Amino acid sequence: MDARNRACVRTAPSNMRLNDAILGSAFLGIALLVLWNVRTLPTIPGQDVGPAAFPGLLAALLIVCSVILIARGIVERGRQNWFEAGDWMRSLPHVRNFALVLGGLLFYILFAQTLGFFLCAILILVSLFLSLRVRATTAVPLAFAAALVVHSVFYKMLKVPLPWGLLPVLW
Repeated sequence: MDARNRACVRTAPSNMRLNDAILGSAFLGIALLVLWNVRTLPTIPGQDVGPAAFPGLLAALLIVCSVILIARGIVERGRQNWFEAGDWMRSLPHVRNFALVLGGLLFYILFAQTLGFFLCAILILVSLFLSLRVRATTAVPLAFAAALVVHSVFYKMLKVPLPWGLLPVLW
């Protein structure tokens, strides 16, 4: 291989990897929480299938997949570390963007009832767009349009009642 071709060959960046047993255990915990919570859903009189049927079925399937992942992780524990950090974890912009996404989710959980879906979505999207170096003149209208489209789909088409927060006072 000549020098020009050797320069084109690059090693693949290492990706973050968790052992399958750890992921399987986390998914198993989630599935058990779902099963625990669906038992409290009301039944529909005269019907065999109620609102707990579909989430219960998905939780049961997730339990099966979780057990398979746990078994696979235990079998491969000699060949696979419990945790391998990826190259992105040493990059400040990548870590910042990851933290912003988690922070945006936490912000929505804490303030959605008070501020409402529109304001929270716009604030979260603008902060993410600016973090990704989208110009403010593009980020603000795009965040507003995206929040409007998502709200319309969930509120009008899917009939999901999103919190209004401060907006009914303004409208």
